[in-house]
Amino acid sequence: MIVEYIDAAMEKARFEKIADRNPFYAEIPGLKGVWAAGKTEADCRRQLAEALEGWIIVRLRKGLAIPKVSGVSLTAASRMPVHA
Repeated sequence: MIVEYIDAAMEKARFEKIADRNPFYAEIPGLKGVWAAGKTEADCRRQLAEALEGWIIVRLRKGLAIPKVSGVSLTAASRMPVHA
């Protein structure tokens, strides 16, 4: 279920070119704080996926809601137990 969620979220990603050392910027609308920048679009995409994975882990550990993306949701039943 997590892989499907990541795939759905990455399909929603918005990429843009900015005037910066890392000229490619991306974010996923609706997922506050999930963004990345990179030297190439491929690098930015990889870093965005890593940011999304970390965001999911933090939300699971803290018991925070994870918004549905394109009809895909992570529910209590789909979450794996998190051990400290």
